[in-house]
Amino acid sequence: MARLKAGDAAPAFALPDQHGETVKLADFGGGQLLIYFYPKADTPGCTRQACSIRDAREELRDLALAVVGISPDQPARQQKFDDKYGLTFPLLADPDHRVAAAYGVWVEKTSYGKKSLGIIRSSFLIDGAGKIVAAWYGVKPEDTVPKARKALSG
Repeated sequence: MARLKAGDAAPAFALPDQHGETVKLADFGGGQLLIYFYPKADTPGCTRQACSIRDAREELRDLALAVVGISPDQPARQQKFDDKYGLTFPLLADPDHRVAAAYGVWVEKTSYGKKSLGIIRSSFLIDGAGKIVAAWYGVKPEDTVPKARKALSG
């Protein structure tokens, strides 16, 4: 799948969150949304990323920016992650990788000489009309919020 860029339509999704409720892209119609994809709940990088978003929740609320995280984890694992760190935003389960593939983040990776498929940590800023404002592939965990902040301010 080709990488998404500014101006592209954000691929629609309907995925279960950590509470078992279905969350859809359409639920955020008319508002701005930050979607971030992460490889696995409760791992060091994913925890740093999620906690940085949690810690910026008031600022993000002031910017009228909703957030959802998406990983291949099942809802029960997402719930444990949320409970452990008090994340308080939707963590969506994409175990079949369909949504990750649609966003171009389910890719072949090489680690220690072995090839496998997995998530490349990425985030997307989506406007109220469902268009990509900015896409960051391979984003560092601590850069998710600053990149969104910069895109919204200028």
